[in-house]
Order: sequence, then structure tokens, then C-alpha cells
Amino acid sequence: MRDEKAAPIIAVFGSSQPQPGSEEYAEARYVGRLLGEAGFTVMTGGYGGTMAAVSQGAADVGGHVIGVTSKRIEEYRPMPPNEWVVDEIRFDTQRDRLLHLVFNNDGMIALPGGIGTLSEVALAWSMLQTGEMPERALVLLGHLWRETILTYAQAETIRQRDMDLLYLANGPVTAVGFIKQRLASRLP
Repeated sequence: MRDEKAAPIIAVFGSSQPQPGSEEYAEARYVGRLLGEAGFTVMTGGYGGTMAAVSQGAADVGGHVIGVTSKRIEEYRPMPPNEWVVDEIRFDTQRDRLLHLVFNNDGMIALPGGIGTLSEVALAWSMLQTGEMPERALVLLGHLWRETILTYAQAETIRQRDMDLLYLANGPVTAVGFIKQRLASRLP
């Protein structure tokens, strides 16, 4: 069990594709910076792309960075954890990595991403819906998520109370601001 006095952990999900210099990388780095400045511990999938950007942003301001990695991913696509990871949590399987990222946090922010990011969001949303994990913020950042959710979510298939489990943020300041508001009592 986690120490309740420890800094809240915010899991940030996102793509491994964006590179330094891209708009996506810069936005992710800003998210990490805002989370670090607010006193959160940042936890990502630990590799490149927006995971590295978030880690770098948090590290830039002295934030603590956790990277959750897996042997399976590295067999599929050889790559080391990004250089800003301070604490690596390593699993053999992608399944165990996914479960750790989704369940072991105090709030989540999803940046645009691929299949892995979609899996993380779907699992988190489902677990929140069924009450299999305690309620926490699940923030989806950017127009891609807004379009995806609003296209997918039809009144006849998804109840409003389940839609209310998501917070659709337009930008980093709004996304991190929502997390800060939800966890204000646990921040220094």
C-alpha cells in the first residue's frame, strides 16, 4: 500500500512516436512540467515519444519520474527506458505493465496515442465505470480524444454518468488544472 503522505502519482499515457521538436512532444513536455511544478510524481510507460517528453518536463523542474517498462515491449521493439526515468518498474509482460499503469495512480492524463494508449484509456474507463478501482480523474487531452469519444459515445450505448467519468481537456493547463483541483488536499 502506498504512503498517503507521498506525492500523488499521475499516470500519463501517450504515443512513443513524437520526436523532440514536434508540436506533440512540446505539448507533452509542458504537461510534465506543469505536473512537476504542482508537486506530482509523474508515471509514464517509460520509453520514448510523449512518454519521454512528459518525463523530461517533470525532470526539468525537479519532479520525480517513474517509468513502467516491460521485457515484452523491448523484445518487440528494442529500446531502453528514457533518460529521465528515476525509478523503473519492470514487468515481463505488457499485460502486467498495463495493469500497473492503470491501477497504481491517483489520476490519469491521456495524450494522443496509438493502440497502447487506447487500451489504457479503455481499461481505465471500464474499471471506473464498474467501480473496480476507486474513483479518480481520467483526463483526455486534445481534439483527437474529443472527436473519438464524441463519435463513439451514443446515448443509447453509453450512459451520461459513465461519460461523466471522463474530463475532456483542450490543453495542458486545463488538463493539469483539473487534476490539481481533484487532488488539492494531497498537494504540499
